[in-house]
Amino acid sequence: MIHRHFIMHKPFGYLSQFVCEHHWKRVLGELYSFPVGTMPVGRLDEHSEGLLLLTTNGILCDQMRSKDKEKEYYVQIDGLIDEASMEKMRQGVEIGIRGEKYLTLPCKVMRLNETPDFAPRIKKIRDDRHGPTCWISIIVTEGKYRQIRKMTAAVGFPTLRLMRVRVDQVWLGNLKQGEVKEVGAFI
Repeated sequence: MIHRHFIMHKPFGYLSQFVCEHHWKRVLGELYSFPVGTMPVGRLDEHSEGLLLLTTNGILCDQMRSKDKEKEYYVQIDGLIDEASMEKMRQGVEIGIRGEKYLTLPCKVMRLNETPDFAPRIKKIRDDRHGPTCWISIIVTEGKYRQIRKMTAAVGFPTLRLMRVRVDQVWLGNLKQGEVKEVGAFI
C-alpha cells in the first residue's frame, strides 16, 4: 500500500478529527477531501491553530507522536511574562490531567522579540484595553490534553492564542489557515 502524508494549517474552531456526533462542530473533512484511512498525528484542540500532520500510515503516526519529537508552539499570553515564570515552566509545572495532578516534563521556553506575523484569528481575542500581551515559544516533547494552556495558567499568564509552528523537523511555514499540502514522509 502506498501511504499519503499531509500537512495543514488547522484553523481556529475546527476539531482535529473527521467525524463528530455534534452536527454543529466543524471537522477536518470540511476543509479538504482526505483519502480514506487518514488520521491526524496528535491533536490540536478546537481553539488551537497551526501545524497538523496527517497520514494514512499508522506506524508513522506513532513514530511522530513519540517523546523524542519536539513540538513547538507560539503562544500569546495575557500579560508580560517574567524570567522567573518562564523558568518555572522550563523546570516543569504541576497541572491537572483527568482529575490527577501531573508534573510536566522539562521544556524550552523563551519570549519572542517580535509578534509573529499570523493572519488575524476568526474570533477576536480581546482588545488592548485589557492590558498588555506578549508572545512566547514553548517547545515540549509530550502532548497532554490542553497542556500548553494549563502550563501558562499555572504560572499566572493565561493563554490567549495558541499556534503550533513545528513538529520535529516539519514547520508550518507560510501555509494559510485551512490550507493543506501533500508531502513525502515526515521522517
